[in-house]
Amino acid sequence: MSPAPERRREPGTAGRQDGAPARADGAPARTDGLARPDGVVRADGVSRADGGPARDIGPTPWPPDVSHEPSMSIGAVLGVLKPEFPAVTISKLRFLEEQGLVSPRRTGSGYRKYSRADVERIRYALTAQRDAYLPLRVIREQLADLDAGHAVTPPSRARVVTRDGELVAPPSGARVSAAEISELTGATEAELDELALAGLITADSRGRFPGRAVQVVQAALALGRHGISARHLRTVRTSAERQADVIDQVVAPLRAQRSGAARERGAARAAELAELYTRLHAELLRGAVEQLG
Repeated sequence: MSPAPERRREPGTAGRQDGAPARADGAPARTDGLARPDGVVRADGVSRADGGPARDIGPTPWPPDVSHEPSMSIGAVLGVLKPEFPAVTISKLRFLEEQGLVSPRRTGSGYRKYSRADVERIRYALTAQRDAYLPLRVIREQLADLDAGHAVTPPSRARVVTRDGELVAPPSGARVSAAEISELTGATEAELDELALAGLITADSRGRFPGRAVQVVQAALALGRHGISARHLRTVRTSAERQADVIDQVVAPLRAQRSGAARERGAARAAELAELYTRLHAELLRGAVEQLG
């Protein structure tokens, strides 16, 4: 029996299966989306001569005009945000990650690495919580809209009007007048008097209030629109004062030391405990509301 005639191969097809697409160098092209030795085919099958994507794989997460290179440790992020948000802690940053508001990269050893864009997303979330009292669910939705390229009204920052008409944010330890609070929040003089009578805001001997009174009045007015008057909020004030007493007992040994560093640690510990109390209270309140049916 004569041997079967050898099939003629076209130039550049040696070593490949029939029907496989040919490359310019004669080697078989990969069709399974796996990386070639030179690394130009990615796991998703998208390739380009330099190994980068050859097609648009979606919009850049917000904000697009800030570096997305992961180069900052969680401690560095805390240092950037602390001046603007004194109560922020490492636990808070981890919590925001758990809630899906930010997704830092992880090193081979498991350490978090944040980009400048991550910092801006955290700043957006913290500002929305502090100034607009938005729940994390709404903030997460807003960030998703921003990621998709949709316009979102940014949360407003707390501002007061000075005598020369300039709008500025009240810094830590600032004092504001009743007129400034009214102009910012829309509260009437009678409403401010009611809140002061309930002990929610307290003026000093010169009739000026701490800058935090702005946020207190905003929250109280929002509750008032739902029929919750200032007198119903006295228990909230009393509870806060009791929790502050407990925190004071915990950090008292640090505050009693003469070292300035120890006092700073005491202040930081107090702020962190206050944040934990806030989270605990929020969860307990949500649980109690769910039981209402």
